[in-house]
Amino acid sequence: MIEKTLVLLKPDAVQRGLVGEIISRVERAGLKIVAMKMQYAGADQAGKHYADDEAWMKAVGEKTQKTYAAKGLKMARAPIEHGRMVREQLIDFLSLSPIISLVIEGHNAVAHVRKIAGATSPEHAAPGTVRGDYSMDTYQLADTSSRPLQNLIHASESAAEAKREINVWFNPDEIYVWKRVDEHLLYRGLK
Repeated sequence: MIEKTLVLLKPDAVQRGLVGEIISRVERAGLKIVAMKMQYAGADQAGKHYADDEAWMKAVGEKTQKTYAAKGLKMARAPIEHGRMVREQLIDFLSLSPIISLVIEGHNAVAHVRKIAGATSPEHAAPGTVRGDYSMDTYQLADTSSRPLQNLIHASESAAEAKREINVWFNPDEIYVWKRVDEHLLYRGLK
């Protein structure tokens, strides 16, 4: 299935000069960039991206709680409270410096980009992934430093989420239709 997904190269990726490395990994996998821009994200736009969604905030808090528990630690806040705090930190972080926004297209683009990105927490990301190779952050270090996890890249979790997120960062006329030279090999027989 050909689908689109959103990728954000966060301030830490831009400031550390990792943009080209990350984009080249996506392109070498056979995925296609159909939209890209550098921009400053305002708090309003970042707030739309990290929607004020109770279920999302609870899930974020529970994910952090599991990571803490695996290390024999206890989180200071309830999961929903922690998720709210993380949302606010993420909004501030995305507004810190320019980011690169991309729409990536290809067969199972959501899953492929997430595989390239690696696990959300860099400490659990496999070598060979963006987060596994270029970040060593942990939830505990982020919480101790009163900041969000610095994991270089955002990749949509599902096709539905990608559709919503793409609309936050791009107008329809900023997304291009074009063919890579290798598409005849990858998608031969598809209409």
